[in-house]
Amino acid sequence: MIVLGSNSDIAQAFVEKILKEGERFEKIYFLTSHPETTEKFARHINVKFFQDAEIMEWDLMKEPDFKKLSGIESSLVFCAVGFLGEDTEEGLYDDRNTDRIIAVNYARLVPVITYFANKMERKRFGTIIGLSSVAGERGRQSNFIYGSAKAAFTAYLSGLRNYLYDKKVHVITVKPGFMATKMTAGMPLNPLLTANPPQVANYIYNAYIKKKNVVYVLPIWRFIMLIIRNIPEFVFKKLKL
Repeated sequence: MIVLGSNSDIAQAFVEKILKEGERFEKIYFLTSHPETTEKFARHINVKFFQDAEIMEWDLMKEPDFKKLSGIESSLVFCAVGFLGEDTEEGLYDDRNTDRIIAVNYARLVPVITYFANKMERKRFGTIIGLSSVAGERGRQSNFIYGSAKAAFTAYLSGLRNYLYDKKVHVITVKPGFMATKMTAGMPLNPLLTANPPQVANYIYNAYIKKKNVVYVLPIWRFIMLIIRNIPEFVFKKLKL
């Protein structure tokens, strides 16, 4: 199993969930830009589930070294990479902020997933799970740089799913709404629309078992986004969302 975004609350909750359900892997590879933080979780699953894990330093803001991954085969890739960035006016006009949002959420992420997709295609077996966002369904003034990167990632996952279908590799797109995680700490989230990491992990695990294609975490988000997508543009452009 390959885990991208290894320090994500959702990634760690999903790893715990799948191991709790009895699945075991020859090894779990945690790709992370903060290996010292991931080390604690790797020790935890080793002690609790007797699951072997290896930590590999992988910074999406640096030039990728795919030679480091050459010997790794995987039946499951789980990607929970995400970077919100600054959604203030200062953030909008800060090129470094914009570059990082686009790089981490899409541009530098896609080649890594494609690398493992190629290996799965040759084996004709495997599952790729990618966390995108409802923010990618329509550009809103509050987070449209982040939303545009997630829109691109959603389109990539959709095309990859289509391409790999007859190669026996399945791709799942997960679209969370509000989530109570480290990334959203301090944000005023509506509790009725917010899921916690164990809830998200359960939804994703069920989607994995049932080979779902697109999953909204908390089903209400499917209806919320249906409404938002269908607001006429002459009305939508005046809204503060």
